[in-house]
Amino acid sequence: MVPLSSFLHLQGRRCGPFAALGLGRAPPRRPRSCGAGRRPLRVLVDMDGVLADFEGGFLKKFRARYPDTPYITLEDRRGFWVSEQYGRLRAELSEKAISIWESKNFFIELDPLPGAVEAVKQMANMENTDVFICTSPIKMYRYCPYEKYAWVEKHFGQEFLEQIVLTRDKTVVSADLLIDDRPDITGAEPNPSWEHILFTACHNKHLQLKPPSRRLHSWTDNWRAVLDSKRAARSQFI
Repeated sequence: MVPLSSFLHLQGRRCGPFAALGLGRAPPRRPRSCGAGRRPLRVLVDMDGVLADFEGGFLKKFRARYPDTPYITLEDRRGFWVSEQYGRLRAELSEKAISIWESKNFFIELDPLPGAVEAVKQMANMENTDVFICTSPIKMYRYCPYEKYAWVEKHFGQEFLEQIVLTRDKTVVSADLLIDDRPDITGAEPNPSWEHILFTACHNKHLQLKPPSRRLHSWTDNWRAVLDSKRAARSQFI
């Protein structure tokens, strides 16, 4: 188990399991200049449900651990919180659901969603664009933070470890866009700087969005158009 104090100082130290990830001593990536004092378009991309197949991974492990227990198919998933829907199905199923993602190797073994890795790598290589993976760790932190870093290194490479933002409150992170599958993102900042682009997932596909709210249906959808439109909107205020 990595002590919380060690994790909080991982950016400045090379110790414990984080040493294998090359954290702490690598030189930071230099921001790409847009010229004339403009900063690059900053895009935050959520991890679970946007890059990593949280729902599919959860259902597979839930059915394997509790083969004789009722479960909810992906087609019937409703609402962001898995444990709440399972609790409505049967009270004790809420804790059983939580036990799945609190277990060792849950996050590191999640499969990437189709096209996610390729799209985000392309996005990160675009001119005047900075991309960060902005993800919320679960409160039971014994495995989750380490495994999220390890997952990024596994699928994106070590250089992308500099682009991770781990926070329970995404509203305080400054950016132009946040691509996230959670419909209601709230926190300390009532008016976040970013525009929330709802990434379609099994639990939110039935929701009707009111303009000007926008969706990204999948990574085969035209994500470039979303960035281009935001870039154009920014230019109107310069």
